[in-house]
Amino acid sequence: MRLDKFLCKSTELTRAAATECIELGAVSVNEQTITESRFQVHENNSVVWQGERLVARPSRYIMLHKPLNTLSSNVDGDYPSLFHCIDIERAEDLHIVGRLDADTSGLVLLTDDGRWSFEIIRPEKQCPKTYRVTLRDPIDDDVAAKFLAGVQLQNESQLTAPAQLKLVTKNEVLLTITEGRYHQVKRMFAAVGNRVNGLHREQIGSLTLDVELGLWRYLTPQEVADFL
Repeated sequence: MRLDKFLCKSTELTRAAATECIELGAVSVNEQTITESRFQVHENNSVVWQGERLVARPSRYIMLHKPLNTLSSNVDGDYPSLFHCIDIERAEDLHIVGRLDADTSGLVLLTDDGRWSFEIIRPEKQCPKTYRVTLRDPIDDDVAAKFLAGVQLQNESQLTAPAQLKLVTKNEVLLTITEGRYHQVKRMFAAVGNRVNGLHREQIGSLTLDVELGLWRYLTPQEVADFL
């Protein structure tokens, strides 16, 4: 963890104030003064500020049911930030693990544990994500086989990784992918001549969305561990 972030997680300092303290030489790690905010702190390090050894608050892991027309961002833009749905202290310390477009609803994970989120989003992990997709046109019978083999997205040279398609109705499917390319689901269906009219993420890894629209809950220790 970065030293400035560690200070924020173990004190009431803002990120700017933590950075200032570090640059002024007021923080030591293992009895060595550190003036670089990006310095990496490990679990067994002794971090001291104002004569006191600091202990970071426990990390938080949250499932949120993102509504439509909200942004996967810490700040408002053309639409309000999804952080308006989360009523906890120091929500600004959280970051989003795998963003959704404004016009997409469903499961979003948030945490202040950067190592945990990296384990989910790094490409080598191939963490599956399942979407319920509503389509403009009835789906062709050969699309499942095409997605399993990989399709060519516009302006990309590499085929998509194998994806699983399950038919719900002729205009609604469940799609499971293991990548996170830009607008990937929409572009996959565009590649086979269809259009996504509605998109909702139901599952990430073994975690299935189980809270009502706009609400959230903390993950259990076992749910957190399942991603490691």
